[in-house]
Parts: sequence; structure tokens; C-alpha cells
Amino acid sequence: MGKSTAADLLRQRHMPVVDTDLIARQVVEPGQPALEEIERTFGKEMIDADHRLRRAALASRVFSDAGARRQLEAILHPRIRAIWQAQVQSWRLKQQGGVVVIPLLFETNAAAQFDAVICAACSGATQRCRLQQRGWSSEQIDQRLQAQWPIEKKMSLADFVVWTEGGLEICAAQLERVIGGTPARLAAA
Repeated sequence: MGKSTAADLLRQRHMPVVDTDLIARQVVEPGQPALEEIERTFGKEMIDADHRLRRAALASRVFSDAGARRQLEAILHPRIRAIWQAQVQSWRLKQQGGVVVIPLLFETNAAAQFDAVICAACSGATQRCRLQQRGWSSEQIDQRLQAQWPIEKKMSLADFVVWTEGGLEICAAQLERVIGGTPARLAAA
């Protein structure tokens, strides 16, 4: 949808940004309790010889089985939430604004914790093209999209929508209008 690009543009404006996709990667590093729990729950075949998560194998499993996806979310989401909530609390204590990028913001009932929500959005065709560029098959794309709310629903719930079909300059101009001169605690969905 363009969340990462929007986050990069906000960082260029010196806006503090926490990206929960990056946190999700950190909490499953070797030696982390989440990785051990994933191994116990989904089996040793989810871990490679270097004790790293086999992301493709896990994704194949959880995106083809809603129950398995809920199990994984129960392992990861509380850990991820605790980290970004600590950062938001730090910003509040400093009376500083910032942005938390949360792909499943509405699905995880996190929107109420923010002053405002920006939804980065594009057409379904553009989204599919971007996901294909990651090397995902049509089946993998469909599975991931089915695990999320439709973008139209997210757009209707957001305070602001940044349409990411255009170039970087257009996206940056939209963000500038949203952010203005006063940073707030925002979530990008």
C-alpha cells in the first residue's frame, strides 16, 4: 500500500518512526522467546540450521490455515505491541510526536491508542503489482489479502488517507498537508 515509503518520507522530515514490521523481525531473532515459542508451536521444521526462522515455511503454514495464523498472532502481537507502546509512552513523556507503522492496525484494535490514523492506500491492481515485485505468487497474495480487512474499510476508519499511486513528490505533499507543523502520535495503517 505504501506504508514503508510514507514512513521513509516522514523520517526524512525528522519525524520519529517505529515500524512494527521491523519489530516483528527482531522478536524472532535467534535466542528470543518468541522464536522458541514458534518452534514449540509449529515444529522444528520452522527453524533453519543457523537457528533462524524459516519465514517462507511459516508464512506458507499460517496463511493457509486461519487457526495457525491466530496462534502465530497470539505469540507475536503482544510482544510487538509492548515494544511500540513503550515507545509511544516515551514520546508522551517527552511531549513529542511520532509515527507507528502498523500493517494490521484496525485488525488488532490498536487505532484508539493514537491521536490520528493515516491510511496509506493504493488501488488493488497497484497493490498486487507491488506484491508480485516481491516475488509472491498470486496464491500468496490472495492469502495475505484475505488475512486483512479490505482497504476501503481501513480508509473509511482512518482520519487521513494518503493515496500512494503517484510519485514520491505527490506522497510527500500529501503527508506534509496531514502532518503540517505540529507532530502528533500517529499510526499508519
